[in-house]
Amino acid sequence: MVVTHFTVAYWCVLVAALLPLSCAVIAKWGALGKPRRDGGFDNENPRAWLARQSDWRARANAAQANSFEAMPFFIGAVVIAHQMGAYQTRLDMLAFVFVVLRMVYIMLYLANLANLRSLVWTLALLINVAILFAGYR
Repeated sequence: MVVTHFTVAYWCVLVAALLPLSCAVIAKWGALGKPRRDGGFDNENPRAWLARQSDWRARANAAQANSFEAMPFFIGAVVIAHQMGAYQTRLDMLAFVFVVLRMVYIMLYLANLANLRSLVWTLALLINVAILFAGYR
């Protein structure tokens, strides 16, 4: 019987998949208990409610969308690197750095630091490319 385990890189995939959820919680923070007539969160029409938001709520929603957009490439890169036999330690470190950069990206988005956010986005993309080619020999 073959015993398998989750690598650090696979755990990073799980964390990356939860990042959009954390952005959604941030976007709705403080509005979940308020009545809709007072500007509270509208669970019957959540996307329209989010689309009407401004400032940090709108940025949290945008960070959520971008986190969803970044996820397929990251998941694919991790799986491909594993299939190609990447050195596990290197792959784990790259995946960890990617997730940390994505967390920093979200914080910079919320703080409205656009230029720095774009730099971190670019670094995360380059790390993702490095993950994709980590198993290339």
